[in-house]
Amino acid sequence: MSQPFATPADLSGRVVLVTGAARGQGRAHCEAFAAAGCDVIALDLCRDIESVPYPMANPADLEATAEAVRALGRRCVTGEVDVRDMPGMRETVDAGVAELGGLDFVIANAGVSPQPIPSWERTEEEWDSTLDINLKGTWVTTTVAIPHILTTGRGGAVILISSMVALRGGSFTASYATSKWGVRGLAKALAGELGFSNVRCNSIHPGNVRTPMIENPSMIAMMSGGQGTTLEDTTETFAGMNQMPQPWVGPEAIASMALYLCSDAGAGITGASIPVDLGGSEKFGR
Repeated sequence: MSQPFATPADLSGRVVLVTGAARGQGRAHCEAFAAAGCDVIALDLCRDIESVPYPMANPADLEATAEAVRALGRRCVTGEVDVRDMPGMRETVDAGVAELGGLDFVIANAGVSPQPIPSWERTEEEWDSTLDINLKGTWVTTTVAIPHILTTGRGGAVILISSMVALRGGSFTASYATSKWGVRGLAKALAGELGFSNVRCNSIHPGNVRTPMIENPSMIAMMSGGQGTTLEDTTETFAGMNQMPQPWVGPEAIASMALYLCSDAGAGITGASIPVDLGGSEKFGR
């Protein structure tokens, strides 16, 4: 009997770097890659940001991610570091790579979503903060990590987490949408620059994912017309954005796509912008 075409990814002996790793999508990435055999470098800021209208992760969240990775039998190195800080990121990533013995994959996941308001009502401070975290932080992550991947000489993959709004735009999210369009452009540039080395680079474009980025009072208020208090009160509005009837996906859906793109199954894919958004970008992109 022949083997099935699709088999679980086996990334045993490889190392993945994940930013924004303390909870939500970041933790899901860490767990998925650990389950596939990877050791993990898990990085997160672990403190609140003034321009972000919901609480950020904390050190206990990051430790919970590390415990989940270790429970799967893999090593995990953690670091509390700001992706905007080039020297800090370089030092932290270098230390993690030295401890784990190399680097094969990068999941540049760290990002924030500010208050949903018209563009002309945004402050310069919020604009700068959002662009610095979401776009510059992604560039910093790739800048300090890619040389380590190239050093192995065995190829690898870089995944940049963008957004559905970078495929179609997004009203009342000007700073976020602009930053995520930039992330998409960076992925395409890196795909061209890295092709010679057999390193692939793709961007994933999540729609609404059930994490604190949508499960917070400001988003709930906007999506429920000020009438809701829990995310369940926004179900109809969120579902109406999608071609499929679900309102959102779990973070595991994004991690599954990242794992596919880093595995042998995704060996022919680079420079792609891949939506995992229940058809939202198609519905509103016409």
